[in-house]
Amino acid sequence: MTEALIIGAGVAGPVLAIALQRVGIDAHVYERSPSGADLRGAWLNFQANGMDALRAVDAAGPLQDLGYPNDTISFITGHGKKLGRIPMAAPRRDGQLSVMMRRADLYRELNTLAAARGARYHYGKEFVSATTASDGRVQAQFADGSTATGDLLIGCDGIHSTVRRVLDPAARASRYVPVLNVGGYLPDFTVDVPPREFRMQFGTRCFFAWFPTPDGGTVWFANPPMAHEPERGALSDMTDAEWRKWLHQLMSGDAGPAHDIIDAAPGPMVGWATYDLPVVKRWHNHRNQIIIGDAAHATAPSAGQGASMSVEDAVILAQCLRDCPDTPTAFTTFESLRRRRVEKIVRHGHRSANSKAAGPVGRLLRDLILPLVFRQAAKNGGRSMMWLQGHHIDFDKAIQPVSA
Repeated sequence: MTEALIIGAGVAGPVLAIALQRVGIDAHVYERSPSGADLRGAWLNFQANGMDALRAVDAAGPLQDLGYPNDTISFITGHGKKLGRIPMAAPRRDGQLSVMMRRADLYRELNTLAAARGARYHYGKEFVSATTASDGRVQAQFADGSTATGDLLIGCDGIHSTVRRVLDPAARASRYVPVLNVGGYLPDFTVDVPPREFRMQFGTRCFFAWFPTPDGGTVWFANPPMAHEPERGALSDMTDAEWRKWLHQLMSGDAGPAHDIIDAAPGPMVGWATYDLPVVKRWHNHRNQIIIGDAAHATAPSAGQGASMSVEDAVILAQCLRDCPDTPTAFTTFESLRRRRVEKIVRHGHRSANSKAAGPVGRLLRDLILPLVFRQAAKNGGRSMMWLQGHHIDFDKAIQPVSA
């Protein structure tokens, strides 16, 4: 049986293991952390196209009741002026909505399912390099001195991917996005927002958002602007009190529940920098190594598509390996099917993120233009966003190979 070495156990890794099992490929998952993948980013909006891709490989079940469905976004200014209220996307034929969920829950369920389907896990394995033997198989080397050999090596190791650097030492590094992220969940905290609606505020100095959960709680996040990338350790060294004080200062004078949320949020409050990944020219080596997910095309969190793109990648790569005559052709076909879509999403996310960090003139123009944009989006019923959330994968449909 063909053996695949999967580097990383975030989202793409376990879904790839599940998908490969369905096409007869044995999967070994190697994760750097001794206990699981990095859980920064307390909550995420797992969008409908991601759930569609999971359903394609019979992996959506454990996630169906994991979070809170949402289908509408409303926007206000820092002074509380309404900018617009729009559907996240037009209704899908299958009725699938986006779901607000804990990142830790998503990771746990996907990895539990992958292990139950036969994937073998190896924790505490930090990938450092790979070589190809004379028989065409690939050998992975890990920081602890151990090695593993397989027919394929797939980098699912995120935006700071080591596999990407091994494939191409000259590959572009991740790009800092000039806003930070901080947020979480408040139990027994109600906000005046309709059910399944995400309220987003373009504050005077900070973007702030909140979402009511059916159990009477609130999910929230803030994007404090920071023009230059913080030095290593600068954010983790900030105390809970320092984060709260700074957020209060940024939201000073703005309408809405931000100050009450900041006070009520469970501690310790921790924030992190955000990044995206501009065009990565080399996704594979035409032999036995490839990168997918955030390792190949990470988008800013503002797009809400990072996890869903990773799931799509994993499922479609498995289809390519199933239907193409050899691995080089499968890799070339995969890239031809994915590059245009994912790079469009990265550009979309970068524009959205930068709008959150607009200066005084930019804020004025944004607040004048956005109501027109939102009125048009509401008029077309969210159809303009279906290129994102309406994506569908038919796993049984054969992939047409593209010559390597």
